[in-house]
Parts: sequence; structure tokens; C-alpha cells
Amino acid sequence: MSDSLRPVLHVKHDWYQTDSAVVITVLIKNLKKDQLKITFTNSQVEMKISVPEFEEYSKCFNVSHKIVPDQSGYKLTSSKIEIQLKKTECIRWEKLEGKPAENVKVVPQEHATELSHPPSYPTSKKGKDWNQVEKEIKKQEEQEKPEGEEALNKLFKEIYGKGSDEVRKAMNKSFMESGGTVLSTNWNEVSKTKVDVKPPDGMEFKKWDS
Repeated sequence: MSDSLRPVLHVKHDWYQTDSAVVITVLIKNLKKDQLKITFTNSQVEMKISVPEFEEYSKCFNVSHKIVPDQSGYKLTSSKIEIQLKKTECIRWEKLEGKPAENVKVVPQEHATELSHPPSYPTSKKGKDWNQVEKEIKKQEEQEKPEGEEALNKLFKEIYGKGSDEVRKAMNKSFMESGGTVLSTNWNEVSKTKVDVKPPDGMEFKKWDS
């Protein structure tokens, strides 16, 4: 499919700040590492997202104050990108992009420490409740349902963690003896005999010689 026929990728972002850093939160789900590229200069952050089904998304943040590129970075999760920008000065940014505002407030150096939660003062939007923003993002992550092998592994872990000693013994014995093709929670059944290998339909189990 040509680029002109691909739909446009709609990406939302917001930001908050601590005394020593600015954090840009980009909301996008299930993005892979090789689909994201972010570069930093002392005055710009360029982000490119390449998803096969969409046109390439490009966004350049012309930040309102100088940053330290070598001490800036990002973190990719299943629901968002967190871009952390290291401030060169301990000042409060009035806006994320554009020319620096005059009479900016300088934060005393002794108070320039990382916060464990977003600041209560306004950043990108006046009166924005950043605690509520964090809660909404966490809620989105909790609502995301794992799929395929990830979902299966999560189910096994829950059963194993909540199961009795007999359930755990049954799971371990059946899995080991069957070469990973059987997983049983019935100890009364698997304790009586060796668990046979049961490959999926249409497949053949072959043990390779060492």
C-alpha cells in the first residue's frame, strides 16, 4: 500500500515537570521498539513512529528551554512513551515549546531533586490534575488484556501462585515428564504414572540426540 493510501496515525501527548526534568507522555499502544526512533539536541526532540498500517508519524518538539541531550532518554511501555528531558537550569517551564518566557522562576539548587510524582503546579495546562492523569494511564494499562503466549503464561502463573502444594507438584511433574506438552493440576492422576508426551494435533514430538 502506498503512503498516500495509508491512514494517518493519531497520537496524543502531554507533559509535566519536576525541578530537574521535563517528561513528555505520548499515548500510543502496542508500539514495538524497532518502530520508534527518538533523537535529542539541546533545543529539540525529534520523534518518528513507523507502523506498517499507517503513514510515518513525525513530531519535532522545539522545547522552550535548553536541555542536556546526553542525560535525556525515553521509556517505551505497552500503552505509552515517556520521554524524559534533563533541564540545564533548575527553572520552571511555563510551556513545553516556543521561546522562553520572560521572568521565569528559578528553583533553588537545594530543592532541585527528582519527584516521585508529578508536581502540583500548572505545566502544560492551567489547573490540570496530574495525579488524575497518572491514574487514567495506569487504568488503561490494567485494562489491556494479554494475548497469545503472554496470556497463557500469565494464566499458568496465577494458577501456580494460588494453587496448593499438590497442584504445584502436579504442574511440575506433568510439564517435565511430557516435555512441556502437558500441564495438569490433578496430582491424584499424574502421581500414579509417568505423563506421556502429547504434541498438538498434526505434529510429531522428536527428541534430539545430544
